[in-house]
Amino acid sequence: MDNSQPKDKSQQKQRKPRNATPKSLENAAHYHLGRFASSSENLRRVLGRRVERSARAHDTDRAEGLAAIDDLISKFERAGLLNDKVYAAARAVSLHRRGASRRAIQAKLREKGIASDLIEAAIAALAETHDEPEFAAAAYARRRRLGPYREGEARAERRQRDLGAMARAGFGYGLAIRVIDCDGAEELERDAARENK
Repeated sequence: MDNSQPKDKSQQKQRKPRNATPKSLENAAHYHLGRFASSSENLRRVLGRRVERSARAHDTDRAEGLAAIDDLISKFERAGLLNDKVYAAARAVSLHRRGASRRAIQAKLREKGIASDLIEAAIAALAETHDEPEFAAAAYARRRRLGPYREGEARAERRQRDLGAMARAGFGYGLAIRVIDCDGAEELERDAARENK
């Protein structure tokens, strides 16, 4: 065993970032899209960070790198590798399934650089397939073990905290009360199953 290696990352020699050429940016974009679904703006940010690191390390031209990113994004959109409308719809469904509120879904899509009209279209599509999209609160409560998913006396003691957690997650007060004060997890699950039919 070689003990001469520094154990602390700050002591290790920093590897110099790669030079951001159009070809290396395209390779990085393909690699990123192979691992993650992405919006156009999110991919632009990922590649922009690469250009910025290259400019600092190799004194490359930032403007040329950003122009190459713009060309690459356009090329990928024409080829169908990037489609913000499809990304927004799929991400909205995924977040809803995990128990995200409508407000949380909107915030996450905005964070990824999705245009407002595409966010509203994704939320509207979600509303068409689910009678009450906000009832994702049941999934959220189950995942976080809130309200009816708590055991015994802890439920009454933690009621206000549970309501606060629901509010911070973006659920309205009326829905939060309905979920937290539900008689039992079975009733909540039945209501959620009925809503998803």
